[in-house]
Amino acid sequence: MRGSEDVPRHAGSGRLAAGEGYEGAGYVLVDELGAALNGRQLRVRAYKIMDENGLRRVRLYDARASCLTYLANNGVPDHLLAMWAGHANVKTTKKWHVKPDVADLLPAAEAWGGLAGGV
Repeated sequence: MRGSEDVPRHAGSGRLAAGEGYEGAGYVLVDELGAALNGRQLRVRAYKIMDENGLRRVRLYDARASCLTYLANNGVPDHLLAMWAGHANVKTTKKWHVKPDVADLLPAAEAWGGLAGGV
């Protein structure tokens, strides 16, 4: 995938170049001094990579919800989803980020069909 030139090949290279000025905040996506990227910086980088790879632009918030929904549908426990989302409360994660997709709704549709067909 193109766009990888925005991501340092060696995480330690920025740290070595910055020396004592490197923050090392513990985040995955950081600037040259190790500080966490803000929302605008994340969007700019993500949209650039999407454009370079011919992908449809999606809001990062929606991509986050899609990832959490995928994980939930594949058996990841709720408390781990909440941790990944940075939420203290599992209910917050489930309410705002885990969304059913069409495949999730099919059993309910079939149940309604059985109810209507039995009349």
